[in-house]
Amino acid sequence: MPTYIALANFTDQGIRGVKDSTKRADAVKDAAKKFGASMTQIYWTVGQYDLVTVIEAPNDESATAFALAIGSAGNVRTQTMRAFSRDEMNGILASSADRRVTVQPDGPRSSGMYQRHGWGNR
Repeated sequence: MPTYIALANFTDQGIRGVKDSTKRADAVKDAAKKFGASMTQIYWTVGQYDLVTVIEAPNDESATAFALAIGSAGNVRTQTMRAFSRDEMNGILASSADRRVTVQPDGPRSSGMYQRHGWGNR
């Protein structure tokens, strides 16, 4: 199943009820099952984000629906990212190797930066 990393911050409502945070996490873990997902890890963190979770879901739609449902409860705001395992990344790299694309910047090809980096007219 695809893996997702969700970074979350408590809302004002969430921070007022922070003492129930671990209980809410248990409820969220149970709720994930309704979306065919699984919250495999949760970490309470210090820094830019209050929580980091690892979620497995069957597809982007299920992961998004789960994130929206959790967000709609009003306790956290999330940012969810698709994560790739080493094997998945190796597959992506192998797939991209045979589809080489040449990208040239717009504008004059002989000016400054392009010349220094060998990107000039060819």
